[in-house]
Amino acid sequence: MAEGGCHCGAVRYEVSGEAQHTALCHCSDCRHNAGAPMVGWSAFDDSALTIKKGEPQIYKSSEHGRRHFCADCGTGLFYYNAENLPGIVDVQATTFDEPEEFAPSAHIQTAEKLKWMNDVHTLPGFERYPGM
Repeated sequence: MAEGGCHCGAVRYEVSGEAQHTALCHCSDCRHNAGAPMVGWSAFDDSALTIKKGEPQIYKSSEHGRRHFCADCGTGLFYYNAENLPGIVDVQATTFDEPEEFAPSAHIQTAEKLKWMNDVHTLPGFERYPGM
């Protein structure tokens, strides 16, 4: 079992069982929704998810896609697509209390990956904000 929640704590959840797969998604829909160059997902049987606190809001992000998020802080939490991913809930992996346990095993939707992501690993790194 793993637990997680939104940034402000208004929504808390748990999942049981093992993730079916974990991935970094590069599709434009995920990127626009998260405001990030990619989004980490962990897929579970939809019956494995239990909302323990709060009630996520639902946004119809495409014809079949439904994104669940915290209405208070805006944190994206879950994705359902009954047409393309029947019986599956994708959980945004970094919303888990222990996200290190859900390391991605693949990149998906790379046809839509931002070109500059190809070289992002070559950028300099700083443990904290530079100059602080």
